Amino acid sequence: MQQFKVVVEKHADGYVAYPIGTKGVVIGQGDSYEEALADVASAIRFHIETFGADTLTSDSPVLEAFVAEAGV
Repeated sequence: MQQFKVVVEKHADGYVAYPIGTKGVVIGQGDSYEEALADVASAIRFHIETFGADTLTSDSPVLEAFVAEAGV
């Protein structure tokens, strides 16, 4: 089983989830955190089954991710 780091964002109208450090665009959504996470996992599986695992693999995998603010 391959593991992906996933960002889950909470918005006023629901949740959006997407893997980081991957090539291609894969997005999941849902009314709850759990639904969005399950949806993005399903989307990742579909992408791998359709296009192959190499299409998502990055040459430089993300080891850690941070959320920060920068004032400009």
